[in-house]
Amino acid sequence: MKPIDQPEVLSTPEPAGSRAPFSDFLGTFKDSLKNVFRMREDMEQLSSTRGLPPYVLREIMATVPLSAFIPVEHGGRGGKLDEGIALLEAASYESLSLSLIFGINWALFIQPLTKYGQVSTQRAVFKDFMQKQKMGGLMITEPDYGSDALHMQTCWTKQGENCHITGTKHWAGLTGWADYWLLTARHSSPDKGLGRDIDFFICDANAAGQRIVVEEKFKNLGLYMIPYGRNQIDVLIPESHRLVAQTTGIKMMLDLLHRSRMQFPGMAMGFLTRILDEATAHCRQRKVGDRNLLGYDQVQARLAKIQSAVTICAAMCVSSSERAGLENNLAGQGLEANAIKTCVTDLMQEAAQSLLQLVGAKGYKLDHFAGRALVDSRPFQIFEGSNDILYAQISESLLKQMKMAKEKNLFGYLSGLDLTERSSPRLKKDLDFELDPAMSQRKLVELGLLVSRILVMNMVINLGDRGFDTRLIASCLTNLQQEISRGLTSYSFANRSEVIDLEDSHPGWRDFCHPTSNRTPST
Repeated sequence: MKPIDQPEVLSTPEPAGSRAPFSDFLGTFKDSLKNVFRMREDMEQLSSTRGLPPYVLREIMATVPLSAFIPVEHGGRGGKLDEGIALLEAASYESLSLSLIFGINWALFIQPLTKYGQVSTQRAVFKDFMQKQKMGGLMITEPDYGSDALHMQTCWTKQGENCHITGTKHWAGLTGWADYWLLTARHSSPDKGLGRDIDFFICDANAAGQRIVVEEKFKNLGLYMIPYGRNQIDVLIPESHRLVAQTTGIKMMLDLLHRSRMQFPGMAMGFLTRILDEATAHCRQRKVGDRNLLGYDQVQARLAKIQSAVTICAAMCVSSSERAGLENNLAGQGLEANAIKTCVTDLMQEAAQSLLQLVGAKGYKLDHFAGRALVDSRPFQIFEGSNDILYAQISESLLKQMKMAKEKNLFGYLSGLDLTERSSPRLKKDLDFELDPAMSQRKLVELGLLVSRILVMNMVINLGDRGFDTRLIASCLTNLQQEISRGLTSYSFANRSEVIDLEDSHPGWRDFCHPTSNRTPST
């Protein structure tokens, strides 16, 4: 049975694009995107309507873009990190939603299947991806267990040669669209109940006994192209479709998620470049008074920050393409992965806010790029780990490492860490203090943000050494130092404010409009 609302796509029996030089392959892909998103007269309405018209997906998928992520032995281009990131960049310049569709397929389905899947399953699934342009996604999140994934209630039991999986999942990107799903569940037994570890299974939504029922389609605020919803799972999956963990399922999940977070810059790169291009073009054309917007200092400050975000993202892309390969186990690389994900998604939202501010009222239209960029980039700070939680985890990881190294001084530790050894000396005067290991949660979040910026500064310095434009590097480092300085001020400020528990209601302001002599002033 075909999944709900699955757009029809053309079959491509011989994916010639997978054999072409990558520059030609990418050029063909970009041409198809330009034709779809710029040449068609009706595409402006796409941003304000839900879903993706079949002809749009058909034209894009005809270039076999997912072949960039698939191993050579299964007919793909090999899944090279730099090529995959470049493809996400090209897609996100035209559409952040489309780039996320590819990112979901790559990081949350194809890569886990490539690294942990059984060969017979890889062969069948990747054949469908290459010849029929099928898609896959990942289901982890549950209605009552969002960020608390380790306590998910979806369970599985063995039934002969199959695994019976039952539960409820929601907010899985491509709900009702994907042909294949990577499902997460905990083993259940009558005597022990739910096990502590997590298992992964490949579900073929078109196969008998494996159909996932979409109970509700969500009206998501942004990313209109991508369907989300609540899914009821009651499926029988062959044992051969279970992923094989190298150690534990939890470490496999961390390896998967950390790799995905390190590939976020691919989706951000084209998006940020587009924002910079749109903002610069608008400021050149828009006149206020006797000059265009480029002549105003505050406008220059905003544009410089957007430009710095593009440079930072470029540095992240270079770093991730060299460090996030499948040959590396990233389960223990939470500090780096979380720093990349949080920083780049903050940059995406900040850049979108600046673009909307520069464009003004017309940018607030639903079908204007500035307004779309603002709403579409916001969930990136939430999914795959809320940034507040990840910032706290960065600090917790750092404090744990410092304790093991018997080092209390922040500069003393960061100066010897390979991720920050080049950026920390520039900040020695500010970082030369001891951390309190018993700091509050809010301070963990503030410290995590600070450390993430120091880490990406290290990447920018490394990018400069490779010959990247020295003017862009210098401007970027200046902006980063300013942000780190603000972060240090916030971290050092003692703020223990809490919500005041008001028994009745909040005081009404009108009672204080006409002060009387017998009123006691508030303290």
